[in-house]
Formats: sequence, C-alpha cells, structure tokens
Amino acid sequence: MEIKNQTEIAEFILLGFGDLQDLQIPLFLLFLLIYILTMAGNLLIVLLIVADRHLHTPMYFFLGNLSCLEVCYSSTILPRMLISFLTSNKVIFFRVCIMQYYFFASLAGTECYLLSVMSYDRYLAICRPLHYAALMNSKVCRNLVCGSWLNAFLCSAIVTLFMSQLTFCGPNIINHFFCDSFPIIKLSCSNTQLIFTLIVLLSSGFTLPPFVLTLTSYVCIISKILRISSLAGRQKTFSTCSSHLTVVTIFYGSLVIVYMLPELNGLIDLNKAFSLGYTIVTPLVNPLIYSLRNREVKEALRRFLHRCWT
Repeated sequence: MEIKNQTEIAEFILLGFGDLQDLQIPLFLLFLLIYILTMAGNLLIVLLIVADRHLHTPMYFFLGNLSCLEVCYSSTILPRMLISFLTSNKVIFFRVCIMQYYFFASLAGTECYLLSVMSYDRYLAICRPLHYAALMNSKVCRNLVCGSWLNAFLCSAIVTLFMSQLTFCGPNIINHFFCDSFPIIKLSCSNTQLIFTLIVLLSSGFTLPPFVLTLTSYVCIISKILRISSLAGRQKTFSTCSSHLTVVTIFYGSLVIVYMLPELNGLIDLNKAFSLGYTIVTPLVNPLIYSLRNREVKEALRRFLHRCWT
C-alpha cells in the first residue's frame, strides 16, 4: 500500500513541558544527565555481557537485548525533548512525528515481550531447574528474542501506515512530550473509528498476554520460594529475580496508570508525569538496578576494570 500524506497541516506543536517556562534550563540539564546516564549504563551492560564469558547465559542474553532496546528507546524520545528545552522550538513535522511514534510503539511492544521472556526464564530456572538447560537452549533464546523484535515492529508498522493516511485540518497542538497515538488521532478530522479500534486491539495484544505471563511466572516463583525452608535459601533464590521484578513493576505500573487515567484536562499534567515512568525512568533504572543488585554483573565489572588497568 502506498503511503500518502493527505494532511493539510504539515507540522504539529509538541507542547511537552513548555508551561514550565522558568524551569526550561534546569529541566534541560536534568534530562541531559538522565540521557547520558541511560546511554552509559545500558551500553556498559551490553559491553560487559559481550566481553565476559561468565555472562554468556540466557538470563544475560535477554538482559543484553533489553539494554540495547533501552538505548534505542531513550534516543527516540529524549533528544527531541532536549532540543525543545534549549531552543523553545515546539514544532515537529508530521512525518517526523509519525516516525517517532513508530519507533516508540515498536520498542515499547518489544520491551513488553522481552520482560515476559525474562520472567519465563526466571520461572524455568527456579521452578524447573533440572529441565532449564534443555528448555532454554541457545536456539530457543534466539527465537524468543527475534520473535519479540520482529512482531512488535511489524504490528507497529500496520498502525503507522493507517495513521499516515489521516487528514489533519486543525488544531495542531499535542499536549504531550512525545508523539503518542491517541493525542495524534484526536487532532484528525478523518473518521478515526477503525484506527482507534486497531490500536486498542494491537495494544491489548502486546500488553495483556506478556503481563499475564509475567504475573503467572512470578506467582509460581514466589510460591516456590515460600516453600524453601531456610531463610538464607529464600533470600538467595529471590535475589536472582528481584532486579527484574523491580523493572517490571516500574514499567507496567506507570503504563497502566497512564492509560487508565480518564482524559480530563485537569489530569493531563499528571498523565505526562506518569508517562515519564515507562519512557524515561525505566531505561535509566534498568542498568542501575541490574548492576547494583546483581553480584555477577558487579563481578564482571570488576574483572573488566582489572583488565583495563593491567
């Protein structure tokens, strides 16, 4: 299908946090620091996993993919935010906005499935340890990761294709800090019932099944941990999945709150604040949580630094 830009409006005004005029420079410095830490932390995890043979396991293979995703995820949203803080330029062209939505939606869908795959990996390791090596071999790991990336990018391409056909007659103001689907659709003067239904169906398909799988995995894991007689054994077993559970809680918690909030003018700022949870905070805390709470990652970092200094 040929993509045709049928818009009368060629650009949008992305308000972001423009109402906080006195805080533009402090916000720029804050989000610049967040971006630098996010990139450095996630790239460091990828480097450690690639360089250290002790981390060549399914758990860290998935973590490496998640860190790669977070680098792309942050780079989809934060650079545009930084430009708007520094220059007060809120204009974003239609095609750029659509492309930003495409990569955001694709990466968010991939993250949902990667987090569920990681929870399933922890379930097998804790609840079925004797079968773990056979069930989570290298081929299965590659198929799970490739399926997560490909499915998310293909499904998002369908939605993006339909969004590119919408007509926009005005107004052109998006009261958000990035191009999300519903704020864009609300500005269209086309019939949006079909694309709205499509987005709801595909979004449900990319959030509910992974969430249910993640929830089920952790119910089984916690049930298994509670049956361990010694306190030290329970703590040691739980420590292997506590980092991942923290990331899952932040990501899904903020995601559910944002899309469950009613669309009232008084809640728009609250919506934007919670949106920071799954767009900005999760990519930042991912490397911090996995490095500070994971003994093997800290050991790999120590070995890496030792090789660099000797």
